[in-house]
Amino acid sequence: MVNVAVFASGNGSNFEALVRRAKLYEVRCLIVDQENAYAITRAKNLNIPYYFIDRDQYQSRKDYESAILKILDSYQIEWIALAGYMRIVGQTLMKAYPNHILNIHPSLLPLFPGKQAILDAYENQVKLTGVTVFIIDEGIDTGKIVAQEAITIKENMKLEDLENQIHQVEHEIFSNTLHDLIGGKI
Repeated sequence: MVNVAVFASGNGSNFEALVRRAKLYEVRCLIVDQENAYAITRAKNLNIPYYFIDRDQYQSRKDYESAILKILDSYQIEWIALAGYMRIVGQTLMKAYPNHILNIHPSLLPLFPGKQAILDAYENQVKLTGVTVFIIDEGIDTGKIVAQEAITIKENMKLEDLENQIHQVEHEIFSNTLHDLIGGKI
């Protein structure tokens, strides 16, 4: 069984999906950077240890990430899954987990990087959008793409319907991709 840590900043639905769909891995802990993140409630309900790490309590990103590394080391974490984690990951974590930090993004990257990808795709009236799972690098929403799934934006589709469809795809593709990476299929 491979030990995984999930990082989140908000709702935590992808975190919960990763926990519930785990087969080849075990989610050992949740790291959050927002004290009121709903992901904490999900962690409590799932009996997963969680840690709120306040970036403002550290002088540098290196110090902040070093504090996180101490937690990860205590759980012998082998993979990190970024599930709506809204911070840029720095060199301290990337060097500790080379090619083992997986992220999910609600668009077909490289199209629509950034915080509001679903809204950007919707407002640009593209016919296709989707979900991308990738191994992070130094860039923002860049890195080696390991899985993508397209979603057709139907005529007269409401933004809320598109968001719901994106989230359903995210919940499946993220855990499936993590299993494939761990199992050597990718």
